[in-house]
Parts: sequence; C-alpha cells; structure tokens
Amino acid sequence: MKIIFMGTPDFAVASLNILVENGYEIAGVITAPDKPAGRGQQLSQSAVKKYAVEHNLKVLQPEKLKNPEFLSELKSLDADLFIVVAFRMLPEVVWNMPALGTFNLHGSLLPQYRGAAPINWAVINGEKETGVSTFFLQHDIDTGNIIFNAKTEINDEDSAGSIHDRLMLIGADLVLKTVQAIQNNEVHAVPQEQVIANLGLNGTDLRHAPKIFKDDCKINWNQPTETIFNHIRGLSPYPTAFTELNGLTLKLFKTEKEINSHTQSPGSFLSDGKKYLKFATQNGFINVLDLQLQGKKRMSVEEFLRGYRL
Repeated sequence: MKIIFMGTPDFAVASLNILVENGYEIAGVITAPDKPAGRGQQLSQSAVKKYAVEHNLKVLQPEKLKNPEFLSELKSLDADLFIVVAFRMLPEVVWNMPALGTFNLHGSLLPQYRGAAPINWAVINGEKETGVSTFFLQHDIDTGNIIFNAKTEINDEDSAGSIHDRLMLIGADLVLKTVQAIQNNEVHAVPQEQVIANLGLNGTDLRHAPKIFKDDCKINWNQPTETIFNHIRGLSPYPTAFTELNGLTLKLFKTEKEINSHTQSPGSFLSDGKKYLKFATQNGFINVLDLQLQGKKRMSVEEFLRGYRL
C-alpha cells in the first residue's frame, strides 16, 4: 500500500514516524512551504519536512493545493491512501484522489470540538477528558465518518502543552491502527450524525474549537477562579494568556487556583515581593508560578520578584 502523508508541525511527525518504522511505503510527504523566521528571516522548514528529508522521503510543498502542476505530480505518485495530520483544509480534487480515500487525525473526540484548536478549547472549557479521532474526509470540515477514537484524561496539572504531547503519541498509535484496519478491509466508519444521535445530543450541545486570536488570550479577572485557571492552562504554552502589570504585558504560563472570599477588586494583585504574586478573581485568587514580562524571558515567580519591584 502506497501512502501520501500530509502534515506540518511536530504533532504530525510522530504519526509519520510510526508509519515509517512499521515499514509502510511513503510515496510522498506534503507539507507547508518554507517560511522566513527569526531575526535574520532565514527560511525555516516545517518539522515534518525536516523529518522527511532526514529519512529520504519525497517532499512536495505546494503554495496552492489546486495548482495543476502539483495535482499532476500528486496523481503520478499513484498512492492508495492519503493521511492528513495537522495540515490545512484540502480541496475535494485532492482528498477524493486515492482509491482507499483520505483520512484525518483530529485532536478531539469527534463530533465535539471540530475546528482549528481542539486541544486548547477542551482545556479552556474545563473538560475532564479529551482524545483523538480518525475520520474520512468529506466536504464540511471535521464532519466525516469516524473510524476510531482514543481517550485521555485531563487533570488540573495538565495544560494544552501536556495534552498536546500526550495526544501526539496516542494519535500516532491511532493512525497506525487505522491504516492497518483499512489495509485489512476491517473499517466500519460511523457517520457523525449517528454518534450525535446515540449520545442524545443535538447541534446546540456540540462544542466548537475555532482559531484562537489575541483577544481570546486576554484574562478577564471578573470571572470565577476556576474559569480563569482553565483559561490560562488552556493557552499554555502557546499562544499564552496575558494580563497587564504596570502598563506592561504579562504572560502567565503556570498558575494555581485559590478559592477564597476576599474584598480585593478583581485584577488587583497581592505579593510579598519575594515568593508569591497572586491576582484577585471574582471568588478567590490565581497564584502565579511561571510568567513572562514584556521584553523579558520566561521565568519562575521567585526569579521575577528578585529582579522586579512591584
């Protein structure tokens, strides 16, 4: 079976690697074009391209997925199956090309959290579990028939970063399981509408995972402690929740929650100037553990307080 793999960031590398390690023929790897990055604006390769080059895999980097030359070259590779992990939306002319179809690995338990940022939103919304799903692509994004899923718990110590790393490995195993099932003609994909009906849900019960913008990252201290705590860890380490401290942007990476009645105005802070810094919420405090002040590196709260007078 010849496979075309499509992906860009680190999250996709584990899935590509498990296919290579299990001896599957990767006819080509499709990834994002190199982009200028850093102060010198040197061209930077995607994590998937770096892996592909190291393993002598054919790499295609189309600017436009409907480009006739790209489509012609893609067709000439004569692959049986396309696999998509953390890539962009595909036009039908691409996902409809292989005989065995195109499946995608998505970072949620579909049909919940369709969209660009499923891991972030699951943590932000205080979910106790999440997972990954494989599904066949169809017209509407993230709505195709589900092949398999796998779950993991979300606990208070988790952030979007730790869930990302866990799902990256769980997802790779699921990709391999899915390929093996397709190869053995053992797939019984289930329409998402059927899953929704079986769970007794309707359209309004589904949670979505849209792209996160800067305004989504600003902390609203006039909220319950639990809500703010989930918001911060759901955006850590990227794109990162932030507030303002003496007119400067303060990013918060790791915090603890403290439910406590008080008379402080939400958003005001308390500190001993040595070991703790905490911000008042509607019903308690958020104790800051890891932070980054505008123009400075990320550091612990103790490091910060040693060098900054509040």
